[in-house]
Amino acid sequence: MSFIPFLSYVIVTTFTPGPNNIMAMSNASRMGLRKSMPFILGVGAGFLAIMLLSSYFNLVLYHFIPRVKVGMNILGCLYMLYLAVKIVRSSFQQRDDSAPNNNSFFSGLLLQFINPKVILYGITVISTFITPYHYSNFKLIGFAAFLAFVGFLATFSWALFGSLFQSFLLKYQKAFNIVMALLLVYSALSVFR
Repeated sequence: MSFIPFLSYVIVTTFTPGPNNIMAMSNASRMGLRKSMPFILGVGAGFLAIMLLSSYFNLVLYHFIPRVKVGMNILGCLYMLYLAVKIVRSSFQQRDDSAPNNNSFFSGLLLQFINPKVILYGITVISTFITPYHYSNFKLIGFAAFLAFVGFLATFSWALFGSLFQSFLLKYQKAFNIVMALLLVYSALSVFR
C-alpha cells in the first residue's frame, strides 16, 4: 500500500467541508467547544461504525467476487476525481442558522448513517487502499480505528477553530480548494501504480 496517496486522500477528505465539520463548527461557535463535545464524540463513534462496516463489506466482495477489485478501484478513482472537481468548484458556506440545533451524541452518531460523504469515503478508502493489501481482522479493525480517529480530529479541529478557521477558508478559499483537489487527483492516479 502506498502511504502518501492513502494519507493524502484521508486528510483531504476528512478535513474539507462536509456535514460533520460544518455542523461541529456551527455548534461550537454557537454553544462553545465543551457543549459541542457530545456531538463530536457521536460523529467519531458513527464514523468508526461506518469504517468497520465498509471494511467487512469490501472484504466480503473481494473474497466472493475477486474480479470486483478492478471495478472498485476504477469507481474509487472516478469518485476521487469527482470530489476534486467538486472541491475546485465549491465555495465555503458560512453558518446556517436555519439548520436544526442537534448537538447530542445520538445526532452525531446518526448523521454518519445518512451522510453520503462518509459512506462513500469509507467504501472508497477501504476498497482502494486497504482491502487489496490487508485481510486480517486485526488490521481491518486497526485501519477502521485509525480512519475514525482522523475523522474525529477533523471534526474536532473544525469545532475548535470555529470562526477562526471559517475566516481563513473564506480568505484563502480558492487556493485551499485547488491544493485539496490536486491532492485528490494525485491519490486517484496513484491507485493504478
